[in-house]
Amino acid sequence: MQSPNSPPPGAIPPGAIPIPMGPGGQMPTPQQIAAMQQQLAAEAQKHGMTVPQFVEQIKAQRLAQLQQAQRMQQQQQQGGQGGPQGGPQGPQGPRPGPPPGAQGQPQPIRPGPPNPVAIALANFLRGQPLKPRTCIINGERKDMFRVKRALRALESPAYAKARAKNPALPEIKDRASLENTFKLLPMSMLALRVSKIDPHEGHDHAPKKGKRIKGLWTVKIEQQQDAGDDMYYVWLYEGSQIMRKVYGALALVLIFTVVLYPLWPLVLRQGVYYLSWGFLMLLGLFFLMAIFRVILFCITYFVVPPGLWLYPNLWEDVSFMDSFRPVWAWHETAKPKKKKKSKAINAESAAQLAGQTGHPAPATATTTATTTQVQTAPQQRSYVAPRVEELADDE
Repeated sequence: MQSPNSPPPGAIPPGAIPIPMGPGGQMPTPQQIAAMQQQLAAEAQKHGMTVPQFVEQIKAQRLAQLQQAQRMQQQQQQGGQGGPQGGPQGPQGPRPGPPPGAQGQPQPIRPGPPNPVAIALANFLRGQPLKPRTCIINGERKDMFRVKRALRALESPAYAKARAKNPALPEIKDRASLENTFKLLPMSMLALRVSKIDPHEGHDHAPKKGKRIKGLWTVKIEQQQDAGDDMYYVWLYEGSQIMRKVYGALALVLIFTVVLYPLWPLVLRQGVYYLSWGFLMLLGLFFLMAIFRVILFCITYFVVPPGLWLYPNLWEDVSFMDSFRPVWAWHETAKPKKKKKSKAINAESAAQLAGQTGHPAPATATTTATTTQVQTAPQQRSYVAPRVEELADDE
């Protein structure tokens, strides 16, 4: 007969070492038990505790994890029921689920405020060659990248070096941990999955025939934030704003300095005066050169056609240095398109065949708006094929 103060069957008495069961509920062998006890004693010594204290600490941690999982599941069920109108729960209550962050399978995405780990991950990926392309989302231009390039960057040695400097970055062991690490970006709203859309979709007007910029997509945010290799994500995180603030402060200082021009020393004001005149002279020379090149082209167009241009790339969409290279070039004229001469080639080949075989060449007929004529293909000088005439039927 069991006493009321005795522990229930199957419970571990306080201070005892828990022995995990093998597969199928089998008890481990004595050698395995001795090895586990030695490992447990070594871990307890490493933490500066006795074995019973270390066992009690492990049990308390597991109990806390289990209670936390129960609270999270109760909150999810209450949120899904929509308030007090939800159905009653069973007498057993919610079952405890696995602790959060379980390895081995991808975790669902629940967006929330950015955390330092996600920001560190975003800073690392922003510095990697992800071959970003520009897209338009909500009327703004953003950088877009492909998921597979980000996953390759997370598997590269550069990520291992970054993780050595910042141990807070997650460790990547398999595909599931790789996807979970990447999903830190959408969870912190630093990057979101997008898909291409037609900007004129749903409009009544016809699509505009404007100049299309190659590679510029108009995208929208997708509800399902997955991590497939062929999916695209857009950056919402623009990195550190320190340099932008520094540039803004320098711009304010420059504007304030220009406003205080009357208070400058006399030497500085004289220097600015001479520099302004030099700039105006350069600007005038530039316009004179532009007028002179047009006059030179008009003269050479009639004297030495097709005409000569001075600085032909002056008004082209090129860099500043390329605008003055080459110094001169001839005017490019449109080359006339060559007409197809398939019919003449066929007639010539037929005449050659007739000259070789001795048979008359087949006649070719051409129809005009007034009369119908029969023409023969040109013949060679060595042989003259007989002419064949065909008369049109009387109407």
